[in-house]
Amino acid sequence: MSELRVVHAPTRDPAWQGRVFWLLAMAVVLWPLGVATEFRPWVLLEPDNLKVTRQFLSTFFPLAHDSEFLLMVAQETWRTVAMATAGVTLALVVAIPLTLVNVRVLSVSALSGRMARGPFWLRQGVRWVLIVLRSIPELVWALVFVRVVGLGPTAGVLAIALTYGGMLGKVYGEILESGDTHATETLLRNGSSRLQAFFYGLLPTNAAELTSYTVYRWECAIRSSVVLGFVGAGGLGQQLDNSMKMFEGGEVASMLLVFIALVALADKLSAMLRKGLG
Repeated sequence: MSELRVVHAPTRDPAWQGRVFWLLAMAVVLWPLGVATEFRPWVLLEPDNLKVTRQFLSTFFPLAHDSEFLLMVAQETWRTVAMATAGVTLALVVAIPLTLVNVRVLSVSALSGRMARGPFWLRQGVRWVLIVLRSIPELVWALVFVRVVGLGPTAGVLAIALTYGGMLGKVYGEILESGDTHATETLLRNGSSRLQAFFYGLLPTNAAELTSYTVYRWECAIRSSVVLGFVGAGGLGQQLDNSMKMFEGGEVASMLLVFIALVALADKLSAMLRKGLG
C-alpha cells in the first residue's frame, strides 16, 4: 500500500523575492525623478503649513447659497458644458478628415504592399499635423486665443477643438488600423471609393469603440473647460478664479461642490453610453 504524501501550503509568498526586487528597482528609478522635481510631501505636515491649511479651509464655511449666486453658478455651469460640447464637436470636424487621410488601410496604392510616394508623404504630413495639435496643451492654445478673440468661451472652444482634434485623430487612426480590415480591403479591390470602404467596411466594425472613446473625450473636455476658465476662457473656472482672488472662500467651496457634481454626472453619463454601446 503506497504512502500518502501530505503537501503543506507554503507559509510565505513564493514570489516575494521577485516583488521585492522590482519594488527596489522602481525606487532606484523614481528617486532621481523625485529629487529633480523637488518632491517633498512631508513639508505638508510641518506646523506652519498645517496652520495655513486650516486657515484656508476655514474660509470655506459657511457655503455661499444666496439665490443670485446660485443662479450665476447655474449659468456658468451650463456655459462650461456648452464649451466642452462645442469644442469636441469642432474637434471632430478637425479629426475625421485627417483620420481618413492618415489611415493606411484606406490607401488604394497600399493594397499592393507598398504605398505610392505621394500618398506616403501626404500621410506623413498629416501625422505631423496631428502631433503638433496634440503636443500643445489646450491651456496654451487658450492663452493664445484669449489674446486673439478676447476673454470668453470662444477661446476655450477653439483651444479644446485643436488639442482634442489632434488626440481624436491619432486614436481614431489606431482604432481603425488595429481592427479587422478584410472587408475594407475587399471593397477597395473591387472598385469602391475610399468613403464607401470606410462607411461599409471600417466604420461598422469599429463604431462602438470610436463612439466610446469620443464620449470619454467629451468627459475630459468638461474638466478642461473649468481649467481653461482660469486664463479667461469663461465658464465656471473663470468665476472660481475670481472668487479665489477676492478671498470668497464660501463661494469657492460652493463652486467646487458644483464642479465635483458636474464631473460625477458626466462620468456617469459617459459610463452609461459606453455600456450601452458595448
